[in-house]
Amino acid sequence: MMSIRFLFFLFAGVLAVSNGCTPSESTQHTLDAAIGAPISFQGIDTPAGPGSSAPSLHTTNEGVVMLSWVEPHAEGGHVLRFSRLEHDAWSTPKTIAQGEDWFVNWADFPSLISLDDGTLAAHYLVKSGEATYAYDVHVTQSLDGGQTWSPSVIPHSDGTQTEHGFVSMVPSSDGQLFAAWLDGRNTEVDHDGHGSWGAMTLRAAALDRAGTLHDEALLDERICDCCQTSAARTTNGLVVAYRDRSDEEIRDIAVVRWQNGTWSAPQTVHEDRWHILGCPVNGPSVAATGARVVVAWFTAAENTPCIKLSFSTDEGQSFGAPVQIDDGFPVGRLDTILMQDGSALVSWIENTDAGAEIRVRRVYPDGAPDASFVVAATSASRASGVPRIARNGNAVYIAWTEAGTPSFIRTAVSTLLGGV
Repeated sequence: MMSIRFLFFLFAGVLAVSNGCTPSESTQHTLDAAIGAPISFQGIDTPAGPGSSAPSLHTTNEGVVMLSWVEPHAEGGHVLRFSRLEHDAWSTPKTIAQGEDWFVNWADFPSLISLDDGTLAAHYLVKSGEATYAYDVHVTQSLDGGQTWSPSVIPHSDGTQTEHGFVSMVPSSDGQLFAAWLDGRNTEVDHDGHGSWGAMTLRAAALDRAGTLHDEALLDERICDCCQTSAARTTNGLVVAYRDRSDEEIRDIAVVRWQNGTWSAPQTVHEDRWHILGCPVNGPSVAATGARVVVAWFTAAENTPCIKLSFSTDEGQSFGAPVQIDDGFPVGRLDTILMQDGSALVSWIENTDAGAEIRVRRVYPDGAPDASFVVAATSASRASGVPRIARNGNAVYIAWTEAGTPSFIRTAVSTLLGGV
């Protein structure tokens, strides 16, 4: 992968302290009329050790919140661990997997989810060759609540020593595990520097409990090289959000939908027309409840950094006009969830004169936003990673990496979101 993949991160930092998103007149009106009650977050101590990073949150169908993270192993390499929230405290962590040849990165991080029958599934990344971005996706499942884990399965069968990552996993309606990922098989270059130099692709597959692959599919043949993907289950299928890439280097957010056994063609959520030659490493987030879908994303079209959100009421077939989320100087690195009343809660990193902050904002189905609220001070550096959010009833949880030497995982909860 070319070094330009991280070029925009520095570029965006300059933009974010010199230029803000200019809201439309209607958006500015709703921002001025923010209506929500204050949101307050209280910290929860985590069992993650020194050097921990890459947190992920997930809520099971039974209402159990799970936290996973990566930390250094005492004997070398890394270990993926998880903990459950029990009586407002994180349980003693369990180990999912460990290895000495993992690919550990601030932007491309592992995840843990639960399936409809209680099966747990996790993914992590393992190096497949000497090249920096030669690594494979590994998926493991547990049928006993995380006590034991199956041998890992690679969901892509190309066998190339190229990038495979930025994974999204959700339970499919037929009980299987669905995974989508960025797949670089067409970018392979041989030792003499010859190769196709093809584009990054978006691919997907389903895995049954035995780890057998089903329904392998190419979802988009040309996408952005290193932005996170996001996936959610709708009433009748699945929706995957990602950053697309046109031949003209327009990199806007698109979705593909799985319904009735067929994948739809890629569809742009909103025509931002962001022209950029390198990957911004700033992917979208999608959440769904029934037919209601929300997508949040970062863009810097016309050199103006901005975070936007758009609702759909038809499982992602169409989207309404976007709403501005940020406060004028966004770094991005966002996540979103849907609340029970149909509103969306978005987290992101915002630059300020005093440094970066993790912020959240709630947006109602009619597009009216609450005021934004600060969760914690953070760093705009890559070491701070991507904060993650989840909810259980009226409690909203957030997890993030506190950059430092060593780094630590922090979590917090808010129960002051009335009406959720």
